[in-house]
Amino acid sequence: AELGLNEHHQNEVINYMRFARSKRGLRLKTVDSCFQDLKESRLVEETFTIDEVSEVLNGLQAVVHSEVESELINTAYTNVLLLRQLFAQAEKWYLKLQTDISELENRELLEQVAEFEKAEITSSNKKPIIDTTKPKLAPLNEGGTAELLNKEISRLQEENEKLKSRLKTIEIQATNALDEKSKLEKALRDLQLDQGNQKVKQVLKTHSRCFKRVSSETLNDRQKTEKSLEENLATAKHDLLRVQGQELEKKFQQTAAYRNMKEILTKKNDQIKDLRRRLAQYEPED
Repeated sequence: AELGLNEHHQNEVINYMRFARSKRGLRLKTVDSCFQDLKESRLVEETFTIDEVSEVLNGLQAVVHSEVESELINTAYTNVLLLRQLFAQAEKWYLKLQTDISELENRELLEQVAEFEKAEITSSNKKPIIDTTKPKLAPLNEGGTAELLNKEISRLQEENEKLKSRLKTIEIQATNALDEKSKLEKALRDLQLDQGNQKVKQVLKTHSRCFKRVSSETLNDRQKTEKSLEENLATAKHDLLRVQGQELEKKFQQTAAYRNMKEILTKKNDQIKDLRRRLAQYEPED
């Protein structure tokens, strides 16, 4: 019968089963002694009453109950100590073990363990006795699983160192890249500022030329406008004087003195015409 373990672990199981079997044998002997003590101390008479029998059985029950309870408690504590050793040894190698409590009541596995124990008892006389006096689990040797674990730990440590070195290199590269980026940004800002100043100067120069041209054109237009306005003003003044003269003449013609003078002038003209006609009659012909 095999438990599916390697030879080393199977020997450890055998040692524990021998320990448990010896403890179980001691407790059974204790129970047997309880019954033997009862026979020797109480069963000295030939007849007993019902009350006496009940008293004897109750006393025996209490003694057996105490012994069995003590054995079960001791067995549970012993298993806890065994698990503690296994877990402590696993933690030394940074391992985390897990248990399945439901498997402890698996009847098939329990029967397999029973068969394994029977086979071990049968073959115990044919195999050298393994030392069961070791108080603690023996440390793992530098071979098998331990060697693989050591190699894995060494590999992980080496890989960790490589990652640290690579991370440091990346950090340095990132710092250099940030510095270079800052320098490029500053150079770009300076370049943009220079270009901006040049553009501003160019724009100001262009605007200055446009302003001068517009100012010159505006001055010429202003002078032309002023000249035109002066000419128009002079024309308007002449027109105003002419209109005013016409209005004055019209108003003068409407006065009585103007009418009398006009009548006198008309009579005088008529007289002059009459005199000329008379003179014409006396002038000799050529």
